[in-house]
Amino acid sequence: MTTSGRTPDYQRLTYLFMCTDPVHVGTGGYRLGRVDNSIVRDPGTNVPKIPGSSLHGAARAYAASVLNRPSCAGQGNPKRNDTRQNGQSGHCGVCPVCYTFGYSKNTDDQSAYSGTVNVFDAEILLFPVHSLEGPVWITTKSRLERLSGAEMASLSQPEHEESVIPLFETTENILTLGWLVLAIQPQNPEEAVGQLPGTLPEQIANHIVLVHENLFSNIVNSNLEIRTSVAINPERGAAEDGALFTYEAIPRTTILAADVVIDDYHQLHSPDNGTAACINPQEVLEGGLRLISWLGVGGMGTRGFGRMEMLEQPEPEHYRQEETDD
Repeated sequence: MTTSGRTPDYQRLTYLFMCTDPVHVGTGGYRLGRVDNSIVRDPGTNVPKIPGSSLHGAARAYAASVLNRPSCAGQGNPKRNDTRQNGQSGHCGVCPVCYTFGYSKNTDDQSAYSGTVNVFDAEILLFPVHSLEGPVWITTKSRLERLSGAEMASLSQPEHEESVIPLFETTENILTLGWLVLAIQPQNPEEAVGQLPGTLPEQIANHIVLVHENLFSNIVNSNLEIRTSVAINPERGAAEDGALFTYEAIPRTTILAADVVIDDYHQLHSPDNGTAACINPQEVLEGGLRLISWLGVGGMGTRGFGRMEMLEQPEPEHYRQEETDD
């Protein structure tokens, strides 16, 4: 078998986000537990996350707003009376938003196409916790390596759950993390700090603490932001009976990372397609992601929740299949 001269060029990018507001991506409905409205968690680690579908949906809606294609946001609206240039309602199927995120057109054959960007879950890499040393950001060795993009072979892990490794100078023997008091395990922090992204705020980069893998989830879930709200009776101007509810959120200054894979298969299979050739899916995606710093992601947006700042524009990692002759 002989491959064609044109091979797939998959690009993987890792975007770093910092929460500038508490972020609440709910599980839907009420749950039994310490709060009424809980947030989405990874089922294996129980660590909160932001689903890729939430990032994808917000990025699409905001990109459609930037490009003045409101009918191509979300699922489209086939019931609207306005029409597109192809004479059909809903997604137009030809604009940069549809090309980047995919579309389904309201036609007789119900044509639909997958988009060229795959947005994955945003996971917590650095989580803020109050301590007597001031605010610190906890992580684990594996999460720190993901953040730095390099294997830190000389960096130790906490030997047991009762110890931590601060990556900053301290003369103390113990460190408080919320309600926990943990012993400090000595470690030279220079290598780890030197490999961190330069876009991290200095306050965060200089106050990182490594915790044991088994303890990370417990500390995170014990230090989430919990708020209580109540509905107001418009006639009395006072709290509505039975309308008190609580909800949780990922707190401000949490650092998260989300992978994006760009699979621009349209250009591979339709090299003469002029529409595909002039669209850059990465630019369309980033145009939407940047608006999250203004309009937010998730629920409770009108209550001051959801904004995240994209810390840097990442360099893409390429995967190319080598040509072979069989």
